Amino acid sequence: MLRNIAVGIDIGTYQVKVVVAELVKENGKSVTKIIGSGLTESKGLRHGYIINSSDVTESIRTAVRLAEKTSGVKINKAYIAVGGIGLTGFTGTASTVISRADLQITELDIDKLHKICEESLPQNLIQNHKILHSIPLSYKIDGKTLLAKSPIDMKGTKLDVKMLFVTCLEPHLNDLLEAVDETGIHVVDVMASPIAASFVTLSKSQKMAGCVLANIGAETVSIVVFENNIPVSLEVFPIGSTDITNDIALGLKIPLEEAENLKVGGIGANSYSKKKLDEIITARLSDMFELIENHLKKIGRNGLLPAGIFITGGGGGVGTIEDFAKIALKLPSRIAALSLGNEKNNMKDSTWAVAYGLCMLGLSKEEKVNLGIQNTMQKSGKIISGWIQKFLP
Repeated sequence: MLRNIAVGIDIGTYQVKVVVAELVKENGKSVTKIIGSGLTESKGLRHGYIINSSDVTESIRTAVRLAEKTSGVKINKAYIAVGGIGLTGFTGTASTVISRADLQITELDIDKLHKICEESLPQNLIQNHKILHSIPLSYKIDGKTLLAKSPIDMKGTKLDVKMLFVTCLEPHLNDLLEAVDETGIHVVDVMASPIAASFVTLSKSQKMAGCVLANIGAETVSIVVFENNIPVSLEVFPIGSTDITNDIALGLKIPLEEAENLKVGGIGANSYSKKKLDEIITARLSDMFELIENHLKKIGRNGLLPAGIFITGGGGGVGTIEDFAKIALKLPSRIAALSLGNEKNNMKDSTWAVAYGLCMLGLSKEEKVNLGIQNTMQKSGKIISGWIQKFLP
């Protein structure tokens, strides 16, 4: 019998992670099981950008071999994530007149409206960028906000839309696809890293109420803000947990390896002033959360997200980060727990959230029914799938 298997590849600045997941039946229910994984050090990347394609390809190849060994599955195709500081989100608005004589709204009207909205984006914002996802945030019919998810089959004379466009630098995307292609793996689909991570770290109720997911990586901090179960904003900042390590090494005049250990609460070879260590860590965390707070102010959501902030990524291992985030953002704060099907994993596993989330994208039909994320990317004959429609319940 044909097995239902999906592979997610998260190509980060610090590590390449590969996860192999399978959808199986247990007691009459579909359950997602992790059957293999691979992890290797990333080479050839800086701030999420590829600076040496051959090094990146070799890193991917090594991680894939490990995943194949642990899963017993030959990997020929995979879902990949796009991150880096070139990833960002823009909002746009557009309106159109209903085409049918009986004023009934059809899919043609929706498609036309989305195209108008995309074409109305300022060229200086999207120049050299590729639109990964087109996400309808809200619709209006004759000036009245629509509470239903879709206006199809309703009637009116004028239809308005507000959309979030998630974009990345096109050269970076092309480099990433070519690096994966060199390994002989076919890219089935591409997704923005923060959105992929949300599949396995946030519940539907949290995304409905309003929350922000912050992925603190080695050299970048990426955030995605949710309301009404859809992403309303996305941004990536050029700062990460490696900056904390470097600050500790400089401040205490110690090797980087020892600084990394101290950062996550370990004991150093020598005794150091805890006060000075806390001051160093706090100063860099202040920079990170100031960027997040300023972004929330920009979109009018600071202090207004009831479900609070969820922290994932390697930077989540900094001991004081949860309390610091609560004070800095004036929001409930917690380290994101990873949830994949019926499996619960501990905090350190949340660093795998992006790769796990990509597997959910590949395995869950529910993800592709009625969400409102439209993937528009095509490259060299690789057609990246159409509608990814529903986040995890």
